[in-house]
Amino acid sequence: RRPPRSTPLYSSAASDVYKRQVSTQSTWEEMGRLYVDYLDSGRIYVCTQCRIHISDRSELISRNFHGRHGKAYLMNKVINTYLGPVEEKMLMTGLHRVCDLFCCNCDTLLGWKYEEAYEESEKYKEGKFIIERATVIKTTKN
Repeated sequence: RRPPRSTPLYSSAASDVYKRQVSTQSTWEEMGRLYVDYLDSGRIYVCTQCRIHISDRSELISRNFHGRHGKAYLMNKVINTYLGPVEEKMLMTGLHRVCDLFCCNCDTLLGWKYEEAYEESEKYKEGKFIIERATVIKTTKN
């Protein structure tokens, strides 16, 4: 069962077609049909469960992060994902407002997005994504 999506529904007055934003300006669901983006670069990260494109190697900021289940990547941008509700969580680096990040194709929990950091030294994380290494595979485009 999918968690409730935190992004709003939009209605087109001209055609009664409802669009729901699923990710960071890249994936849309229109009348039950899922539209996904594909990356053109050579080195990409894909979901381990369904192999859908998640991010490009050029969006990697750091490999020195830890998630719920081990090592993680800090990414600048991700695609083909959706966000859960915003929550306040006490992480290893202090209190943050975060929302869980899910694969839009198979609903796998990939990591989270930093919405707000309360400590000044952690402000650089705001708007960035943590992707757990166990949930993605590095691959090259054929």
